[in-house]
Amino acid sequence: MKTNYWLLTTALIFVVVLPNKAGEWIRINQLGYLPQSVKVAVFMSEERTDVSDYSLVDAFTGDTAATFTMPRPTGQLGGMKSTYRLDFSDFTKQGVYYLKADKAVSPRFRIDTWVYDGAADFLLNYMRQQRCGYNPFLKDSCHVHDGYIVDHPTKTGRHIDVRGGWHDATDYLQYTTTSANAIYQMMFAYRENPGSFGDAYDAAGLPDANGIPDIVDEIRWGLDWLNRMNPAPGELYNQIADDRDHAGMRLPNEDLVDYGYGAGNGRPVYFCSGHPQVRGQFMNATTGVASTAGKFASCFALGAKVLKDFYPELAAGIGGKADAAYQEGIKKPGVCQTASVKSPYIYEEDNWVDDMELAAMELYGSTGDRRYLDQAVEYGRREPVTPWMGADSARHYQWYPFMNMGHYLLAKAGDPSLGREFIRNMRTGIVRTYEKAEESPFLHGIPYIWCSNNLTTAMLTQCRLYRELTGDDTYVEMEASLCDWLFGCNPWGTSMVVELPLSGDYPSQPHSSLLNAGVGNTTGGLVDGPVYRSIFESLRGVNMTGIPGTPGQDYERFQPDRMVYHDAIHDYSTNEPTMDGTACLIYYLSAMQKDGVKQAGMLSDGNMSVPVTGMAN
Repeated sequence: MKTNYWLLTTALIFVVVLPNKAGEWIRINQLGYLPQSVKVAVFMSEERTDVSDYSLVDAFTGDTAATFTMPRPTGQLGGMKSTYRLDFSDFTKQGVYYLKADKAVSPRFRIDTWVYDGAADFLLNYMRQQRCGYNPFLKDSCHVHDGYIVDHPTKTGRHIDVRGGWHDATDYLQYTTTSANAIYQMMFAYRENPGSFGDAYDAAGLPDANGIPDIVDEIRWGLDWLNRMNPAPGELYNQIADDRDHAGMRLPNEDLVDYGYGAGNGRPVYFCSGHPQVRGQFMNATTGVASTAGKFASCFALGAKVLKDFYPELAAGIGGKADAAYQEGIKKPGVCQTASVKSPYIYEEDNWVDDMELAAMELYGSTGDRRYLDQAVEYGRREPVTPWMGADSARHYQWYPFMNMGHYLLAKAGDPSLGREFIRNMRTGIVRTYEKAEESPFLHGIPYIWCSNNLTTAMLTQCRLYRELTGDDTYVEMEASLCDWLFGCNPWGTSMVVELPLSGDYPSQPHSSLLNAGVGNTTGGLVDGPVYRSIFESLRGVNMTGIPGTPGQDYERFQPDRMVYHDAIHDYSTNEPTMDGTACLIYYLSAMQKDGVKQAGMLSDGNMSVPVTGMAN
């Protein structure tokens, strides 16, 4: 837990925590609020409390800026016997404020058009920190000998150059599953909101503008690795290393785990064989290749367009591979799960038609060939709604990616009938989630499985895209609540992104080898988020030990009955940042920055906003 720290130097926002009466709290979005946006805080009290009105107070003058008389009671949550939703959406005057309800006083927050400026770029700090090969944060290289092929019918044991990419989380495993999704989400963010990204780093990830948006450099880093993981037609690789990696916290450039090739001398690279692979005393449930092949194909097809003006040689190379990867998915339908050796934990992906649908749509966008569109429709109809939406639980990464971007592309493909059909599919997933969200004071209807924040981000994206497609704002309050949840309007009052905002309450001891070694924090990383108490209590090796001198039970008072979140370095289930979750949040933050620019009547150019008035044509 982090409170009352110095201001974030990028001036994203400042929050000063004011004293609260013991037993009552008001949770807010610590980043702040756009003037023309939904703005709802949550009051909670350990005692039964009748709240009939609440006030918005100017933080500088102490004057009451507005009074509201219709708080919405939302019942009990864990030890909180009274909760209310405090809506102040109609207030649009820019400034710094705090809310008062009963005796509770919220942290200060800003209402302004620039509160999201730079937020999307800020998350790229963590992506650069996760780089494998040359790591710009450590200014050193790691895993330069990767790797040795496993499970290929003729090449097992041979060396293959698969350097690069990103470490998945605090461990140093690398998966096509998560990396490809991260690449795609960053490309989508840049395609939709290019003006939200600046240039302060070079291609190596070091501070030095190179004339290329930093997000494009990060996309290029990922696509270069993905290209290596597909060295020839029909030769797709799904994973580097396995859970033998989990040999204690150590810096990546000091990783000496021995996979049988010599200490630190290369790691296994798992071929997409299409059949079950090792999982300790078990086997994974791999049935085909399509879930991975589809991810390769969609990234290559879109990546060829995104990189064309910046890295034309790489763009041409991957563009030529997109259809071949897609055809592998057609030949070998089914899921390609990850593999483990010692433990039962893997990414248990159970769906694959969503990956092939997205691949077909990106190929259709690149070629105009109607055959791809027809195939995308066929795949899309086989899974109209991503199954976790509205469910109480799911296995780890069972339905992945957590939202189906192919449905969005089909909905806007230009065919009115298809548009209605796939908008309906998107709406159905939102409605199912909303029906569960209505039970929560925080309007949060996400199942609290491992990486629940990633599911939150996925639903946040789906809500935004649905609203843009249709103009329907029925679910805009839930959309705002999902964003607010990630930045402090949750039972614990903490941002789920490390150091964003730096002046607020955020994970100060995430599960991180960097923090453990005393060399830095996981700046910009989105942590896993809360899990069901039953999940937390069943996991191996997880504990509440904090960093020396710092406890890991800061939030014990606020834990709801069914779920827990801990700011403790050894709680890998709720407080470990993930590369893919972080990448997937970049789109929404870039969209909110664009909204702020629009509300201000400005034009945005690489995070430098310029007033429209007085500009030459």
